[in-house]
Amino acid sequence: MKSSLEIAQDAELRPIMEIAEKIGLGHEEVHQHGRYKGKVDLSVLERLRDTPDGKLIDVTGMTPTKAGEGKSTTSVSLTQGLGRIGRNACYCTREPSVGPVFGMKGGAAGAGYAQVVPMEDLNLHLNGDLHAITAANNLLAAIIDTHVLQGNELGLDPLSVSWKRCLDVDDRALRQIVVGLGGRTNGIPRETGFDITAASEVMAILGMASDLFDLRRRLGAITVGATYGGQPVIAEDLKAAGAMTVLMRDAIHPNLVQTLEGQPVFVHAGPFANIAHGNNSVLADRVALKVCDYVVTESGFGSDLGMEKFMDIVCPAGHIKPDACVMVATVRALRYHGNHGADDSHATRAQGLQAIENGIANLKRHLDNVAAFGLPCVVAINRFPTDTDEECQLVRRLAREAGAFAAEINEGPAKGGNGAVALAEAIVSATEQPSQYRPLYTPPLPIRDKIETIAKRIYGADGVHYDQAAETKIAAMQANGLGLLPVCVAKTQYSLSADASLLNAPHGFDIPIRDIRAYTGAGWLVPLAGNIQQMPGLIKDAAAYSVDIDEQGRTVGLF
Repeated sequence: MKSSLEIAQDAELRPIMEIAEKIGLGHEEVHQHGRYKGKVDLSVLERLRDTPDGKLIDVTGMTPTKAGEGKSTTSVSLTQGLGRIGRNACYCTREPSVGPVFGMKGGAAGAGYAQVVPMEDLNLHLNGDLHAITAANNLLAAIIDTHVLQGNELGLDPLSVSWKRCLDVDDRALRQIVVGLGGRTNGIPRETGFDITAASEVMAILGMASDLFDLRRRLGAITVGATYGGQPVIAEDLKAAGAMTVLMRDAIHPNLVQTLEGQPVFVHAGPFANIAHGNNSVLADRVALKVCDYVVTESGFGSDLGMEKFMDIVCPAGHIKPDACVMVATVRALRYHGNHGADDSHATRAQGLQAIENGIANLKRHLDNVAAFGLPCVVAINRFPTDTDEECQLVRRLAREAGAFAAEINEGPAKGGNGAVALAEAIVSATEQPSQYRPLYTPPLPIRDKIETIAKRIYGADGVHYDQAAETKIAAMQANGLGLLPVCVAKTQYSLSADASLLNAPHGFDIPIRDIRAYTGAGWLVPLAGNIQQMPGLIKDAAAYSVDIDEQGRTVGLF
C-alpha cells in the first residue's frame, strides 16, 4: 500500500467550486485560494438563516496512547461512508498546528484512503489563519510592553501582566523567558513566556466568534493584567482590538477543502483539547449544518477533554445541539490500557485477548461520559493491519455490553468510504433517536463546583485539590463577576486523571489545580491541572527530521 502522502499526492482533486456548488454555495460565497481551496463568506448564514439544521455528530475517543488512535481518520472515513450510502454529509475539523505535525503526532489529515486533501496544504499553513492569530496575539504583547515603557497612562502593573507571546512551533526553551533587556529603549525587564499558538486566547476567540464584530468585541475583552490598584486592564483599554481584528478579518472565514472522495470539509480554528477547548470553530459548524444533512465534527483527544468542552462550552455558546457521538477505539489502545502501558508485543493470543477485556474499563468510562450528556454513542473500531478478526469481534461485543448504541469496524484507511459503510449506517440510526442532550452544569454553579463536577463525573476523581495561587484567583474571579463563565480544564490527555502514568480507569485520585486563568474574551476560565504545559517541546526523534523534498521538489516524509 502506498504511503498516505503518496496517496494524497496522486489523487485527482475536484475544483473547489465544484465542491461548493454541490452543497449549494454560490460563487460569490466562496473566495478561492487557488484551485482546490477556498474560504466561505459568512453571508451564507444570513441567506440560509431559515434553513433547518442537519444532524450533528461529534467524534471523540477513548484515552489515547502516544501512537494515536485515528480520530481524524475515522471522522474522514465516516464522512466518506455516509457519502457511499447516499447521504449529504460533510466534515468539520480543526486546522493542524505545525507543532504536532513536526513533533510526535505528525499530520492531521487522516490516513490512507481516508484523507482530507490537499494534504500538504492542510498540514502546512493552509490559508494562513494560524499566522494571523500569531500576529494578532503578538501585536497585543508588543502594545502592552510599549504602553508600560511610554508613560504607562493606565498604571498597568508590569508584574501583573499575564498575556504571553505565542508561536506555532513546539519550543520548550520559550516557556519561561525575560524580555526588556538591553537598556531603557528596549522596554522594562520582566519575566514572561510563550504559549503555542493553539493555546492562545486569540485562537479560542476565533473558535467562538459569531461574526467579525463579535470577534472584535471578544478581542477587546481580553484581560492582559491589572493596574497597581488591582483593576483589570483589557485590550480595549490599550486600543489594540481594532488592529488585531484587521489582522484576522480573513481568518474568520471558514476554509473549504475536500475528502479524497469529494465530500466537503470545513477546516477552521485549531485549539488543542488538552490546553484549550479542542474543537473547530462554531462558525464552521453553523455553516455546515445549513448546507449538509449530516455534519461530522471532531473533538480533540478523549471524551474527558474535547468532547466535554464541546458539550459544556461550545454547544451552549454556539446555540447548536448534537444528535449523536462516535467513540473511536482501537485494539492496540485497549491492550495498552489493559496492560497498564507494558509492552505486550510478545504476548500470547490468550494474553492479548485478556488485555483487551481489561482495557474495556477505559472505554466504558468514556461511554459513560457520553451518556452523561444524554446522547447515543456508536463505537468505531479503527482497524489496523495487525488486528485479528477475533480481536475486533471481541471489542464489538464488549463495547455493546459497556453501553454502546452500536459498535462497528472502520476500515476506511485501506478501503476508503466502502470500509466505513457499516459505521455510517449505524450512526444514521443513532441520529434518528431523540436527542436528550444536556450540559453537565449550569452557569450559576460556583467556579469550584463546576471544576469538581467535571473532575468527579467525567474524570472519576474523588475530589479536587487547589494550590494557594488557584484558591486566591478563584475567590477573586468569583468576587469580580466571572463566576458565571464555564470552565475549560487544561490537563494531560494520556490519563483520565491529571497524572499521565495512571492508565485505564484509575480510582482513588484527586485532581490538583495549580493555577487558573481568566479568558474573558473567549468567555471561560482555564484551570491548570497537574504539570500541564501550554507550550509543548519537541521530542528527541521529532517528525521534522523525516520531512524533506525529493529530486523533483515534492514533499517527502510528511505523515
